[in-house]
Amino acid sequence: MPQLRISRRQAVQSLLATPLAVPSLVKATALGLEGATPASERVTVGHIGVGGRGRDLLRGFMTCPGAQSVAVADAYRDRREAMAEMIKGKAYADFRELLAREDIDAVVIATPDHWHVPIAIMAAKAGKHAYVEKPLGLTVEQDLLCRKVFQETGRVFQYGTQQRSMAHCRFGCELVRSGKIGELKRIEVIAPDGGAGGSTEPAPVPPELDYEMWIGPAPMKPYTVSRCNPPGTYWIYDYSIGFLAGWGAHPLDIMIWGCDADLAGPMTFEGTGEIPKEGLYDTVIHWDVTVQMGNGVVMTFKPGSDSTKFIGTEGWVDVRRSGIDAEPKSLLKLELGPNDVHLTRSPRHDQNFVEAIKSGGKAIAPIDEAVRSDIISHMCDIAIRTGRKITWDPKKEEIVGDPEAAKMLSRPMRPPWKLEV
Repeated sequence: MPQLRISRRQAVQSLLATPLAVPSLVKATALGLEGATPASERVTVGHIGVGGRGRDLLRGFMTCPGAQSVAVADAYRDRREAMAEMIKGKAYADFRELLAREDIDAVVIATPDHWHVPIAIMAAKAGKHAYVEKPLGLTVEQDLLCRKVFQETGRVFQYGTQQRSMAHCRFGCELVRSGKIGELKRIEVIAPDGGAGGSTEPAPVPPELDYEMWIGPAPMKPYTVSRCNPPGTYWIYDYSIGFLAGWGAHPLDIMIWGCDADLAGPMTFEGTGEIPKEGLYDTVIHWDVTVQMGNGVVMTFKPGSDSTKFIGTEGWVDVRRSGIDAEPKSLLKLELGPNDVHLTRSPRHDQNFVEAIKSGGKAIAPIDEAVRSDIISHMCDIAIRTGRKITWDPKKEEIVGDPEAAKMLSRPMRPPWKLEV
């Protein structure tokens, strides 16, 4: 991909003038304060979205070896100012100004879901590496474009599926990939359910909120007390597909880490679910989806706790955030040998991201695998909303034989926002 080198002034002007058309690859340089890690070896980080999960991630990066948080951006004035004060950095109302800084190497994106991919694309094209909270795209089209940009720019991508940095999750997936449960036959995936409700009564926009920026590329709707706060940020279809992806990203990511059944050939999605008819929240709840993989493996996806159970001809392994179980129990004490599959080890998710930036390697949760799990969530959502069996071809990356359903792979964006890759 052609490289365009520009000045900081040009970068700022371009970012502010065209929301998603960002010049490629502005060389980042580390800042550096006094500390254990030399300034020349420190990765400088900007945080975009610092409420809730974003605040937790920022606190984590403050203790991450080799990282230095220097700036924050958020549509809420009180949030950004408080977090900027905590890191002794600068606060921005407009994240594009943060992206235009030449001294920032990487960004952490923890905004509402509908902003994840647009900002990630802008970041990569501005030469930044990106840690992106799950879920990935609002649509499959966004997923594929995001992957394209990160592959072309060579920026490091880390998905916020932190269970990959838990030793027991890695071990469970290694058991499956090493054939310790025999031939894989069935996968049972469970994720927490969504819910109904939410006030639809218009209300004054809080003075500390830049509502226009918060809405961004989503349809403009009247502000309500439930719209811009959890769980509204997770359960409104304008901004997400609910916990099918928002929570499903975790156990579905473990599913693809433990096997490649989703790549074996065309797979079909069929299932049921409810879409609340009253209140503000309108993403799918109470879902029950069956997925027939191209290699004969059957996956079920239902609401519940948070687990991925791999069932084979000689036993099973159940991977959960809280721990791992297996049958036979001897699997839990098994020591894998040199000929078995050994997956990447990560001490902690943020540190793995920083180390990948320094080494020029891949992070433990790379963009191509983030896309795989997110597409599964979207196919489940489309199957439920259409009430039809949906076939997805992972090689052609398209819905087969259903033009109407294929239209749901993308959504329009509110002008002037658009994706330009």
